[in-house]
Amino acid sequence: MRKICVFTGTRADYGLLQPLMREISQTPGLELQVIASGTHLSPEFGNTYLEIEKDGFRIDAKVDIELNSDTPKGIGKSAGLGLIKYSEILSRLQPDLVVLLGDRYEAFAMAAAATLCKIPIAHLHGGELSCGAIDEAFRHAITKMSHLHFTSTETYRKRVIQLGEAPERVFNTGAIGVENITSLPLLDRDSLEKAINSHLGEAVLLVTFHPVTLEDNTAGKQFQELLLALEGFPQYKIIFTKANADMDGRVINQMIDTFVAQHPDRSCSFASMGQLRYLSTMQQAAAVVGNSSSGIIEAPSLKVPTINIGDRQKGRIKAPSIIDCQPTTQAIAEALKLATSPSFQETTRKVCNPYEKKGTTAAIIRTLKEYDLTNILKKEFYDLPTDTPALPVDK
Repeated sequence: MRKICVFTGTRADYGLLQPLMREISQTPGLELQVIASGTHLSPEFGNTYLEIEKDGFRIDAKVDIELNSDTPKGIGKSAGLGLIKYSEILSRLQPDLVVLLGDRYEAFAMAAAATLCKIPIAHLHGGELSCGAIDEAFRHAITKMSHLHFTSTETYRKRVIQLGEAPERVFNTGAIGVENITSLPLLDRDSLEKAINSHLGEAVLLVTFHPVTLEDNTAGKQFQELLLALEGFPQYKIIFTKANADMDGRVINQMIDTFVAQHPDRSCSFASMGQLRYLSTMQQAAAVVGNSSSGIIEAPSLKVPTINIGDRQKGRIKAPSIIDCQPTTQAIAEALKLATSPSFQETTRKVCNPYEKKGTTAAIIRTLKEYDLTNILKKEFYDLPTDTPALPVDK
């Protein structure tokens, strides 16, 4: 049996990883191990480890990294605790491979722990850009500590190779979250209203906004501009999903609570919706608004327009259904008018999602099961041939 240890630190990465975890647990020759940490163990963020257990998974280790502060000092402490505790857990579990997704500091700490424990890493969503977030550095650092790479587009595959990773270890599998859309039986409108205990009204906006962590103290100001823009569209029911455990994330969440208290008839909020309710809400939405990667990666497959605010997702490949705008009330309001116009809605229905590819989970499972791990830790830096043309630049 090959032991595959999946690490999850937030509601977001678990929602993407859940079908992969299910396939690992059901694949002969593979044994699933689960480590839950980060916001999963926080009452403030919904104690979402309970969702993992409700889905039928055994959590082999619950690792509390004390998310008591969203300051740089507090987050640095949490990452340090993660490195200490993850190393202890990995030494006990002795997996053959650790699976990580994305770019957060919890995943970075797990990658460092696995590296020190000499355990190979399989990384999903490497090679991407998000130039407004500190996660950008973590993502590329995780790539350099990883041994198998599953990227969401061919451009990102090439970038991972550009970072010095051997081409035969880098696989363009597409985005696993996009495949989830086709595999999950999403809720219809009536069932969704019952599931979230709220009436959707005539039209819905799904709003998720995270701090732009490479900017100083902009979270409150930018989110206030968004709320002012939303005030000008009273015809929409607004469903907020709260910010994650980033620097100044609590500032945004407190502002959401205040807005919902002032507008109880036309807004509601969730610390965690879970993948089914979240994607079902996205399917019913007139637009996705904010700066979450899900608006860029998943929303195009549901033919829903996205208003991408500010620089947090700067650099990502985007479908034509994505409207970029500055974090000002006027720019957001203009983007909302465009996104909800009949002509743009028609354009969105025809878009092709650059992150969509058939057989994503099956391709990952096949590699996790069959790839020869003998001497996989002996890494060499792969140099591009001197006559290789410049790799494409995302615009």
